[in-house]
Amino acid sequence: PFPELSGGMKRRALLARVLVANPDLLLLDEPTNHLDIQSIQWLEELLLRYQGTVVLVTHDRMLVRRVATRILEIERGSLRSWGCDYAAYLQRKEEAIHAQEMQWNAFDKKLAQEEKWVRQGIKARRTRNEGRVRALERMREQRVSRRVAVGKARLELHQAERSGEMVIEAHNVDFSFDQSRIITDFTTRIVREDRIGVLGRNGSGKTTLLRVLLAALEPQRGRVVHGTRLQVVYFDQMRSSISGEQTLVEAVADEREVLIFNGRAHNVYAYLERFLFSRELANMPVSSLSGGERNRLVLARLLAAPSNVLVMDEPTNDLDVETLELLEQLLIDYEGTLLLVSHDREFLNNVVTSTMVLEGNGTVVEYAGGYDDWLVQRNQREVRTAKPKKAKARVRPAGPRKRTFKEQRELEGLEAAIEALESEQADLQSMLSDPAFYQSDGARIAGVRRRDDEVKQGIEEAYKRWAELESIGEKIP
Repeated sequence: PFPELSGGMKRRALLARVLVANPDLLLLDEPTNHLDIQSIQWLEELLLRYQGTVVLVTHDRMLVRRVATRILEIERGSLRSWGCDYAAYLQRKEEAIHAQEMQWNAFDKKLAQEEKWVRQGIKARRTRNEGRVRALERMREQRVSRRVAVGKARLELHQAERSGEMVIEAHNVDFSFDQSRIITDFTTRIVREDRIGVLGRNGSGKTTLLRVLLAALEPQRGRVVHGTRLQVVYFDQMRSSISGEQTLVEAVADEREVLIFNGRAHNVYAYLERFLFSRELANMPVSSLSGGERNRLVLARLLAAPSNVLVMDEPTNDLDVETLELLEQLLIDYEGTLLLVSHDREFLNNVVTSTMVLEGNGTVVEYAGGYDDWLVQRNQREVRTAKPKKAKARVRPAGPRKRTFKEQRELEGLEAAIEALESEQADLQSMLSDPAFYQSDGARIAGVRRRDDEVKQGIEEAYKRWAELESIGEKIP
């Protein structure tokens, strides 16, 4: 039954329902919410190959960097089209904002001069100057009607006193659920100021791993030990910490008018305005909010609570890009310990310093760095674990095997092949980074992107094969 599926499985089923019709126009509104990284990668590759038109609303910056050839922007009551990819859009947008600020500054300077002139008295109202007065009135109307950018949320964490050096230790932990092994013989040590990402497929047990580490679930074997002076704040992906019946004020401050944190008093209405909630909206029920607004409200509630351990389970769902980037910077500056479950690859790259990956059948492996670092280390690990299997394929005489003549020729050819592929990749990247390229037809753009992916895959496979041949040893004489 569909209602019994997880959020990620529901999203995949809905995508299947849309894609099976093979439409000419594909409209996707936040399609990556609740999807695991493997599903996002699959969707990304499908969109790159898709022959129809795609209109995509998303906060996934890595996805939009790869697939978008044009950006539509809704801002200040107007819709604007940018005929370029996301990277070029960011650069052009910054330049446009700077140019507009210069234009407004010049306008405001002239308006101030005209206001000063009209205040000089009766000379300004003589018949010969009526045109100038009417022009001033039009300038006033233009200034009043100017639509400035919507404000950005201003996030601030309530920092608690520092925890002890050791935060969480897990020793030989096993945990199973409904006959499914989630964690098997898992040992780790988390220390103060660690920033740990948690990755895994939908249903692999990422939330369960968090709850075991937080001692909300007791392991069937092994033990979990917590350090001293821990103050944990948990951001729940199901947003169960607030009720739809509450008003925003009640949800954040339990009817208090003043919040006190980081040594300062904050009026609750002014605090909510930092998260872009007006005073009128502050007394509305939570049930009236959109998904993104509800997410910001949960952030407002949790960030007001003192913490030195912050546990966040899919915090980026439904957030706009500006708020997401502010949250990103907030977590980078956070002085406590962070455990973060996220499918946002760019967010993980920018925030975490190590990654726990649930690889299935109870295996949890720790990697240094963020998402991109995990990809590299995973590929290297697959190469290492593949070698013993190849060694068992045939019986060989004792001692190290040497390269055959054919393998030596292949190795020599690989060096030239890699050099050619890397040269082609540089040409393709140069083409893709040129904004003028995106003025060409969609089929050509899709073809170049597809070839860029093929070349990247070819380079990875060539390096992997090169490493295998190098590890064999010298050729047989």
